[in-house]
Amino acid sequence: MTNPVYEKLMNCYDSVKDRLPFKPKVALVLGSGLGDFAEQVEVEDTIDYHDIQGFPVSTVPGHKGRFVFAHINGVPAVMMQGRVHYYEGYPMTDVVLPIRLMKLMGAQILFLTNAAGGVNFDFAAGDFMLIKDQISCFVPSPLIGANLDELGPRFADMSHIYDEDLITMIRDTARELDIQLKEGVYVQLTGPAYESPQEVKMCRVLGGDAVGMSTACEAVAANHMGMRICGISCISNLACGMTDVPLSHEEVQETSDRVAPLFKKLVWESIGRMGIS
Repeated sequence: MTNPVYEKLMNCYDSVKDRLPFKPKVALVLGSGLGDFAEQVEVEDTIDYHDIQGFPVSTVPGHKGRFVFAHINGVPAVMMQGRVHYYEGYPMTDVVLPIRLMKLMGAQILFLTNAAGGVNFDFAAGDFMLIKDQISCFVPSPLIGANLDELGPRFADMSHIYDEDLITMIRDTARELDIQLKEGVYVQLTGPAYESPQEVKMCRVLGGDAVGMSTACEAVAANHMGMRICGISCISNLACGMTDVPLSHEEVQETSDRVAPLFKKLVWESIGRMGIS
């Protein structure tokens, strides 16, 4: 019997495969603050999520909802302009469906970006954090259920989710651009409420440096498929209980927008290095 998750994925692929302008090497997920990155490159084609039968559509303000195809610093890439979050009510298999679809398009590298709350007292709003590892066990694994043998093994190894060579490339790029880059562990919680002060303390005790509502589940699905993965968080605020300022989506967006030019420069130059890796 056909696995409904795999069947849905292949139906989505069948509806886009003849529309691909090229085979992408890099899949880039544009988080908060990078949403208009796709407007600043020479776009070769787009596919609206609404035009893909059965495809999950983001309901978050500021997320456009389309795949954008362009050469980024000479590298063929597909960008997700708007991601889907678990807190929107979608099953986890739908949340990671776009990642799996970009792999089927041909992408070998997944570059994840997001806005996250800093739980490390050495961080400040506006910092960039290179993701070196993650904690994803607070949300359901996208691998639960019958294994999709066509995509990867039943028991996927997670000892090196984030590719060491890609980490080195981004680190070297930041140094050459004189962009300060922190490094740390990303924790995904469900959202959509911001974390309580005690939950933030828990993340810190567990070894987390930044907390958010996306990304880690996407990395698990991509790792299962054998993609090379890297990620950068924009620290949009210090998490709840670390300052006296109440948290808001507006604050997240304001910080993300403020540092967006540097973020875009770092992503652009880093992807250029990945083109020759």
